[in-house]
Amino acid sequence: DRLRENGVITGFTAVVTPDALGWTTEAFIELFCAGRTSPAKIQAAARQLPEVVGAYTVSGGADALVHLRAADIAHLEQVLERLRGEPFVTQTRSMIVLSRLVDRPGVSETPSTLD
Repeated sequence: DRLRENGVITGFTAVVTPDALGWTTEAFIELFCAGRTSPAKIQAAARQLPEVVGAYTVSGGADALVHLRAADIAHLEQVLERLRGEPFVTQTRSMIVLSRLVDRPGVSETPSTLD
């Protein structure tokens, strides 16, 4: 209760196993955008796709990194084509996840910092 009152915990959510949805293919997509595409424009495009589970602006060559899940490679390709269809996307680079080595959903701090 104290953590909620202090704003450390801002809500609760159900974590659904992607396997239960049949979305077992996972990928990270680097987006390269034309000109000075705003993060808001990238965010709006990513939010339209239910397969997108995360989207981030990043440093380096790419403008953004999109994390998505799909049922299979064909489904992944369909999502990728929808992303590529955005007028500001000039190039994508895909990395398919082979296995998850560390997965800590909902944890952004180490437990010792929450005392």
